Amino acid sequence: MYVVMGITGQVGGATARALLAAGQKVRAVVRDEAKGAAWRAAGCEIAVADIGNPYALRDAFSGSEAVFAMLPPLFDPAPGYPEAAAMIRSLRSALEVARPAKVVALSTIGAAAQRPNLLNQLGMLESALRELPMPAAFVRAAWFMENFAWDIAAARDTGFLHSYLQPLDRAIPMIATADVGSTAAALMREDWQGKRIVELEARQPVSPALAAQTLGRILARDVRAQAVPRESWQSLFVAQGMRHPLPRIQMLDGFNEGWIAFDGEGERRHGGTTLETVLAGLAAT
Repeated sequence: MYVVMGITGQVGGATARALLAAGQKVRAVVRDEAKGAAWRAAGCEIAVADIGNPYALRDAFSGSEAVFAMLPPLFDPAPGYPEAAAMIRSLRSALEVARPAKVVALSTIGAAAQRPNLLNQLGMLESALRELPMPAAFVRAAWFMENFAWDIAAARDTGFLHSYLQPLDRAIPMIATADVGSTAAALMREDWQGKRIVELEARQPVSPALAAQTLGRILARDVRAQAVPRESWQSLFVAQGMRHPLPRIQMLDGFNEGWIAFDGEGERRHGGTTLETVLAGLAAT
């Protein structure tokens, strides 16, 4: 039995689909029974558990060959990341008691960066799970190509892709969530001892200029990348409803200044899904 957290999201869903396609039994962890209906219909066993409840998580993880573990996205955390810290404690406690044969955890490029930024939360997750007695693998995924979903409407309506990634011609590692899921599913079925780090990216890094050019072909109109001025970020994020925008700004600075990057600490893997495939799918929805 393979247990998948976050199954209603993009990465967890992709992980479960890859396991099911390989003929494996999957237990889907959902927060309420209704969210698991589609996955039950797909052949999954359903376990209802919130990440803040270590006892329910323990039951969900028990008797499993592997657990795919992840934190829900936290884009506007309070100072010191108390929300992430509480969830990590609960997750680690459940894994310690349930003792699955192995754990595959979703992490991120830049998880080891020492400078303050939003991705420190995944560094905290790695540190906590490294102390577990069972084998664990951390998938340090590159920037998700699916993040461009927020830009489709503006590109279609105005011809501009507004970018916080700068300079516009600077390419960074990116990855499709489908490839993150297939990589996680493959790791769950592998055997190893100790702890592993897997750095995961597509074969071609992506710049905002390339994304705009690719989106223009898909939308059959001229699309240009346009930098969002750095001095406007704070006010824009606050206007969008963020209460604590600094970690997000620090993360963007890290990508733009180059100190959030793969450091070669782990093994490198590449996904096969192209930027054009992802953007075409986003534009069609």
